[in-house]
Amino acid sequence: MKKTLVLVGVFLAAFSFFLFAGGSSEKPKAAAKPATVLKISNGINEAHPTYLACKEFEKIVESKLPGKYDVQVYANAQLGDDVRATEAVRMGTLEMVATSASPLTGLVPEFNVFDLPFIVTSEKAADAIYDGPIGAKLAALLEPKGIKLLSYYENGFRQLTNSVREVKSPADLKGLKIRTMQNPIHLAAWRALGANPTPMPFSEVFTAMQQKTIDGQENPIPTIYLSKFYEVQKYVTLTGHVYGPHILLINKKMFDSFPAEDQKIILEAAQASAKFQRETNRKMNRDFIAELKKAGMVVTELTPEQLKAFQEAVKPVYDEWIPKIGKDLVAEFQATVAAVK
Repeated sequence: MKKTLVLVGVFLAAFSFFLFAGGSSEKPKAAAKPATVLKISNGINEAHPTYLACKEFEKIVESKLPGKYDVQVYANAQLGDDVRATEAVRMGTLEMVATSASPLTGLVPEFNVFDLPFIVTSEKAADAIYDGPIGAKLAALLEPKGIKLLSYYENGFRQLTNSVREVKSPADLKGLKIRTMQNPIHLAAWRALGANPTPMPFSEVFTAMQQKTIDGQENPIPTIYLSKFYEVQKYVTLTGHVYGPHILLINKKMFDSFPAEDQKIILEAAQASAKFQRETNRKMNRDFIAELKKAGMVVTELTPEQLKAFQEAVKPVYDEWIPKIGKDLVAEFQATVAAVK
């Protein structure tokens, strides 16, 4: 009897050990996979339409793919200026960037077409370029370089400001030191117009104008207003000399690694954010012209005849750059613009 009781006790002890020490057939649940981080670099501030559009992209992606992606939007070149951030995306050390076209021209010379002065004449023409065959063709040229173009935002028409005098003709630009980007087409255009173009990082522009190191600069109206250039500049001339894009980019290898359904949603989010961005930018452009006047700036709108004088002055720039960009692309660009007038 005692022997039987001992055997029963041993059996119960063994069964308890098996049950409570890991012998259960139920497997522990695997830890949830952490969200994929998508950092987006911006060179502009948090009030700019491009930053706001990136936040819109963040909202759409995270709502449609909950827990899968952590989109983080950075302003004011916190992750590097456009050139450094674009190169980081290409190398895969940064996921995304919203940049101007200029940092792409070294990789794909065809992107120089956006910098030709006066080549885009209206917002409607810009939409036809971005959303049509030309936009798709340029996007495809980036892919062998390791970059996927998700959508075209806009920087908009660049306008001239200065603190010296009202500018109505190229002759009025003579001797004025105008800050430009470090862009060979921009530099050539301003020299052709009679100004003294002075390349400088955007972060230094306000102080340089305040200290009279430069006389003026050129940027779209939302940038002029949101950067408070009206505090150090007196005159705005609505030259509209360049219409530039902002472009939302992602590292191609990373994008290609995403599931097909995720890729589709990310592309749709990018397109929706582009629509939001362009609408917001265009409304700000209209509203902020009035605000600049209220702030005391003299806003000059050129007549067709006055504008033509500027266009004639920059023709040598086309002669120099068409062979570098490609005659056929420039002709296609011009034909697309002409068709929507």
